[in-house]
Amino acid sequence: MARTPFTKAPKHPGTRVVVIGLGRFGGSLARELVVHGSEVLAIDSDPRLVQNYSDELTHVAVADTTDIAALEQLGVPDFPHAVVGIGTDLEASILTTSLLVDFKIPRIWAKATSRQHGRILERIGAHHVVLPEFDMGERIAHLVTGRMLDYIEFDEDYAMVRTTAPRAAIGMTLTESGLRQQFDVTVVAIKRRGGEFTYATPDTVVMDGDQLIVSGSIADVESFADLV
Repeated sequence: MARTPFTKAPKHPGTRVVVIGLGRFGGSLARELVVHGSEVLAIDSDPRLVQNYSDELTHVAVADTTDIAALEQLGVPDFPHAVVGIGTDLEASILTTSLLVDFKIPRIWAKATSRQHGRILERIGAHHVVLPEFDMGERIAHLVTGRMLDYIEFDEDYAMVRTTAPRAAIGMTLTESGLRQQFDVTVVAIKRRGGEFTYATPDTVVMDGDQLIVSGSIADVESFADLV
């Protein structure tokens, strides 16, 4: 049976996103969304912040985002994606998120300043809760130890790390070294000195100075990184 060739997906117009709160988190996110082709409506109650972003974002507006009439007038219920970047005013963060939930916006991201704040946002219906300070703190803690060159946590118990190849594996293929069996991790990609990352295969030979991208449970990838 002939295999159907893959074809490139057609390009779609940029995603429409409403970003509420133009502090450091919301403002930076809104900028990046515009760079990547999204249509952004940015809202904040501070006229100075709104003015600062007026030349960079698609649409900006000054409004009280806890006021349902103000959000409806701006067309917020019609947006498929929403981000609540309000951090310091917990009441405004929670009330704004609850209004977005009532609007039945399909995808709602909300910034939390504490785990308790995050749990409240989840309970009222936010689809994704972001804790920038906590997430960055965990990532930097892993890097400061020197065992890892990079660390990304994807779920409560799954992560990927970039680390230097352990000496015990040098000169052998990934199959011969038995890293997967010994440490219950998967070597996803490998980078030679001065080269670029390429996909790793069972026959890939690990050389001195190679960098590895390794995936697995948090405990397993941390144990693997301890080999360095």
